[in-house]
Amino acid sequence: MTQNHITVWNNCLEVIHDNIDHIAFKNWFGPIKAVQLKNNVLTIQVPSQFFYEWIEEHYIHLLRKTIKKELGKDGKLEYSIIMSNKDKHAINLPTTNRNATKNRPTTMPLDLNRGKSKSFPNPFIIPGIKKININSQLNENYSFDNFVEGECNRLARSAGFAVAQNPGKTSFNPLFLYSNNGLGKTHLSQAIGLEVKNNYPEKTVLYVRAEQFLSQFIDSIRNNSTQDFVHFYQVIDVLIMDDIHVLAGKEKTQDIFFNIFNHLHQNGKQLIITSDKPPVDLAGITPRLLSRFKWGLAADLQTPDLETRIAILNNKLYKDGLKMPEDVIEYLAYSISTSVRELEGAMVSIVAHSSLNKKDITLDLARNMIDKFVKNTTREISIDYIQKIVSDYFNIPVDIINSKTRKREIVQARQIAMYFSKKYTNSSLAAIGVHCGNKDHATVLHACRVVNNLLDTDKQYRSYVGDIEKKIKV
Repeated sequence: MTQNHITVWNNCLEVIHDNIDHIAFKNWFGPIKAVQLKNNVLTIQVPSQFFYEWIEEHYIHLLRKTIKKELGKDGKLEYSIIMSNKDKHAINLPTTNRNATKNRPTTMPLDLNRGKSKSFPNPFIIPGIKKININSQLNENYSFDNFVEGECNRLARSAGFAVAQNPGKTSFNPLFLYSNNGLGKTHLSQAIGLEVKNNYPEKTVLYVRAEQFLSQFIDSIRNNSTQDFVHFYQVIDVLIMDDIHVLAGKEKTQDIFFNIFNHLHQNGKQLIITSDKPPVDLAGITPRLLSRFKWGLAADLQTPDLETRIAILNNKLYKDGLKMPEDVIEYLAYSISTSVRELEGAMVSIVAHSSLNKKDITLDLARNMIDKFVKNTTREISIDYIQKIVSDYFNIPVDIINSKTRKREIVQARQIAMYFSKKYTNSSLAAIGVHCGNKDHATVLHACRVVNNLLDTDKQYRSYVGDIEKKIKV
């Protein structure tokens, strides 16, 4: 009797459930759906590439045995991976041996080496070469769809989207994006490149890190092929130079980039440059190059606020097809405030720890993981974090603490939040006031004085302020 794909997969699930922990089964096999069974190949749909990689790494042997049990020795498994919630791409997963999974068909549309270094294409081309042969070096995961917009990055994101719609034709040329590490400037710059490729397939887009550019230039000098090097970059329609600050002090490399910049700009080509500092603060960059950076728009990406951090986590979870309790998501967002990269890394660590140790994702698990995580990173105590600690201690929602109510217990909680914000952050009194219910700096100053006076005169007050401080400093 001919079996259908749902029956086969349900039979597989019964075997898998008997061989792994219930939590792991729920997390990693619950979201999977059987798609089709054709020519002895079972196709299953997984929510994301992250899902695919995890299953391949941890459950591939069990899957192979189960498929062979149901379909015979010639049975095979194929994944349908949902990418960007739009397209589904099939990936053949051989069922012969583990090492075979590393030999992917060359026609496979997905980059399974995500996170690994890629070899940069030979930048020296023969004049007249078709530009379509140039590898753009863009990561398909760094799209606008995956970039969460907030107050912290709205200007940069809006300018970037405008550039992508009309590259080289806006006043944002060059578009200079700057921020501290881990706040999304590489993601945004590549999102612009991907959008340009979608809108203008005929245009050549190139993403290059400044250190790669430097290395290529050194090789061109060694090989006496500097003219070819320059010619290569002059045929680019949209050039994205990441981490331009790496060229500080490299005057000859800056001279070459200056000439390339001028050629592209004069010919209506788009330049996108990223740095860890704004142009005015870049040291070791020649004045004439700095002046070029100021021709267009310099836009910064700031540290995301609490709401944006929560949105980033929810977006990442949705994209990867994962689930996490809301209180854990909030705790993560409160605990890690200075880097989106670290925030997402902590989320993945919690998911991995839950699966490998067969534990549910709970607030206690998150606390233990984050305590270890932040000890190895520099955690900045933020106003958001302080407000959360005070809110939890008094069991008063943050929005109530920041409201206009004059109830004694709420005013007291608000004053303590202001006091610790002044003590543990570098924010101005005015900034603290805006964050704590849109109060002015005089209100914050008054709150700090009230707390200091009560600490000197009220033993019980001193006790619970001390308790809150311990929680903040943990």
